[in-house]
Amino acid sequence: MTDTEKPPVRPKRKGLTRRQKRSLSRGVQYAVFVAAVIAFAVSADWDRLQNQFAQIDIAERMFPEVITLALKNTVLFTVTGFAVGLALGMVIALMRLSSVAPYRWLAGVYIEIFRGLPALLIFIFIGVAVPLAFPGTEIIGGTYGKVALALGLVAAAYMAETIRAGIQAVPKGQMEAARSLGFSPARAMISVIVPQAFRIILPPLTNELVLLFKDSSLVLFLGVTLGERELSKYGRDLASQTANSTPILVAGLCYLLITIPLGFVVRRMEAKAQEAVK
Repeated sequence: MTDTEKPPVRPKRKGLTRRQKRSLSRGVQYAVFVAAVIAFAVSADWDRLQNQFAQIDIAERMFPEVITLALKNTVLFTVTGFAVGLALGMVIALMRLSSVAPYRWLAGVYIEIFRGLPALLIFIFIGVAVPLAFPGTEIIGGTYGKVALALGLVAAAYMAETIRAGIQAVPKGQMEAARSLGFSPARAMISVIVPQAFRIILPPLTNELVLLFKDSSLVLFLGVTLGERELSKYGRDLASQTANSTPILVAGLCYLLITIPLGFVVRRMEAKAQEAVK
């Protein structure tokens, strides 16, 4: 190119830049969200909602029984069901990983059945089918035992797969190192592999606890006494007596008192697990 020749002039870009497009898209999304909130706030009949769901006098009458009875039973049902599910899930997970084919088949069938059936059917099965199949047989703990068994059977199918995945996520070198130190396969699994696996799967197990807390509402299909009512049953009974839905709203808020802190714990555990991996 000679001195008299001028370099070609690049055409100017037309339209918005990529950053401007992102900013415009974000602004449109915010505008749509605000418009939707305003439309909902304007169109809703707040007086009727307040009369049906926010009667302060009805809510006050629920305390302290909603905490000392209903919430206490809900927590008790959940904790016992989680304990049964964890113990049974651990056994099924080890069967799933067993070198004995019948154990693997049996564990696989259990997982597919109880993971595929709705929890409601499991509760009905425990409350109706078991007494018919075994006349005169009583489940230990009465209603509490039935709920723990029903929730445990449902949770075990999910926990078994979670535990199995956690065990398989532990590096194989850990088992080899334990065996080189003279550990038997069973002792190496219990003392070395399983503790490491539980550190990996602690967040999903805590999430399973949150799900069980909500599934405990199905206890009403087993038939409970006044002293055995959990949050959902307690709220529904009072809603029927008062012809108002305020007790249901209060019961829902009591659920959130447990599920929101547990959800926060799960997120913190997941964040710490990701930091440990990095």
